[in-house]
Amino acid sequence: MQPEPSARTETVTHSGSAEGFLGRMTDKLGATARAATVFGDPVERNGVTVIPVAKARWGFGGGAGKRRDEDGAGGGGGVQVIPVGFIELRDGGAEFRPIRNVSFGWLILGGLAGLFLLGRACSRRT
Repeated sequence: MQPEPSARTETVTHSGSAEGFLGRMTDKLGATARAATVFGDPVERNGVTVIPVAKARWGFGGGAGKRRDEDGAGGGGGVQVIPVGFIELRDGGAEFRPIRNVSFGWLILGGLAGLFLLGRACSRRT
């Protein structure tokens, strides 16, 4: 998998038609939309081959306007690539192994629940 930032944004402004601008924006973001973005290069060690797998998201937006004798267009877009697991090839079989990430919100919620339960246990002893 080629190293890519987890989020990349680009802003473009251009004097011209909205169709031309959106076409150029689509071309720029579409160049990163390929299988190599989601599936990494296979790595083989001790008879086991591992293929990294990522989730990729693309998005963009733009607009155009005209006032008096002037017109223009602008917008931006980005891509986010997040590792989600790997495919393990072993003994003629294949298995997807997810990477389990615990989100920060769940960690905070778990910590608060733990403090609440600890507080209740301490208050029962007194």
